[in-house]
Amino acid sequence: MLAALPKSAHPGAKKALAEIWNAEDKQHALDAVTSFKAAYGAKFGKAVAKITDDLEVLLAFYDYPAEHWIHLRTTNPIESTFATVRHRTKITRGPGSRAAGLAMAFKLIEATQDRWRAVNAPHLVALVRAGAVFVNGKLVERPDETPQPEAA
Repeated sequence: MLAALPKSAHPGAKKALAEIWNAEDKQHALDAVTSFKAAYGAKFGKAVAKITDDLEVLLAFYDYPAEHWIHLRTTNPIESTFATVRHRTKITRGPGSRAAGLAMAFKLIEATQDRWRAVNAPHLVALVRAGAVFVNGKLVERPDETPQPEAA
């Protein structure tokens, strides 16, 4: 998204983006998107479109437990894992063969996983996998049940 903005607009845009993905809940994030659109939409429509076109995907992490948001907001685990592989293949000028490359990547990733941080609230992973519904990071006990009127 920053590539669609001039360098002079980067500091303000970074701050506005941080307000979107660090919002306390989905409604506050949507409000931050509206503010971002108002601030940058007139001059930098292409940059705003990068946010607004896939807004549901961008904010999808709000549909998971709040304890997991810290893991879902970042791509750093993926990037840092493959940085090790990229570093080694650069030094050796390629892996040689496809099989050697796969073996090297597997061993490097296997060694790197020892330093990975554990998931917050691992007990909630089973609920997520089972299809439990979370709204703004909180479990909704009975999402399909509507309150019935009491009999007189």
